[in-house]
Amino acid sequence: MTLHPQIAEALQKLAAANLPPIHALTPEEGREQMRAVIQARGSVPEPIRRAEDRAISGPAGAIPVRLYWPEAEAPLPVLVYYHGGGHVIGDLDTHDVICRNLAAGAGALVMAVDYRMGPEHRFPAAVEDSWAALQWIAGEAAALGGDPSRMVVAGDSAGGNLAAVMAVMARDAGGPALRAQLLIYPVADYGLVGDSFAQFDQGFGPLTRAAMEWFRGHYLRTPADAEDWRASPIRAASLAGLPPALFVVAGCDVLHDDSVRYADALRAAGVPVDWRFYSGMIHGFFGMTPMIDDAVDAQRVVCAELRRLLA
Repeated sequence: MTLHPQIAEALQKLAAANLPPIHALTPEEGREQMRAVIQARGSVPEPIRRAEDRAISGPAGAIPVRLYWPEAEAPLPVLVYYHGGGHVIGDLDTHDVICRNLAAGAGALVMAVDYRMGPEHRFPAAVEDSWAALQWIAGEAAALGGDPSRMVVAGDSAGGNLAAVMAVMARDAGGPALRAQLLIYPVADYGLVGDSFAQFDQGFGPLTRAAMEWFRGHYLRTPADAEDWRASPIRAASLAGLPPALFVVAGCDVLHDDSVRYADALRAAGVPVDWRFYSGMIHGFFGMTPMIDDAVDAQRVVCAELRRLLA
């Protein structure tokens, strides 16, 4: 599979910056590099009514969250967004434009969650914070102008992993009731299996197998944690009864096969799956608006589907 010309051009510009690979950095250096790369894009988000930072109660202290209200009338559907970054890098600011665009496009109250990350706070800290945040918004949605009966969990990469795990936890706990799960090139299995890890390892953007091993090494406590379904949702004992899944998949991504395998497993369990595939795209493309046409299209398609599911 070949790269889309717009992605090839973007990767040439990235190469000219001569940035070190993620696996050669410390976690803090990786965080700073991600912030710098995303800030350099200069993306301008869609307008919304307002955004507000809050700190909510979590199992180990306060969890920072950011709430986004669209220019729409209450009660609003609710979307809980978990950012990507391998459970090590990424924050509320790196995914701010995505969240604003989803709030505006889907007409939803969006809550972004700044969960604890490794290596300072290893698995399952991110899962615990993500679950606490989901429970909080389910209880507070009505007071915030949201409708707790119309909720979606969403995320990209590591955030897609957490969204998938939240869907299983919510099913097992008998709620919160979820209308859907939006999984944008998620990490489904920290065993790092699949041909795509070799096929797209070099020349297809910063996410390589070495980078994934770096993320895994900083996130998990031991290799055995990869067998825990809360780290690798594809390993859950049952996927039956989960909310419909909307996948956004990049064709040239080391995590491509994770999406394929997880989508197949969900279908086999009777879960409706909507598959949106973007040939020639790389991991991370969803946030590369407006310079990548397929990123603009993917966000438009996702928002239209969310409006349908949350109507």
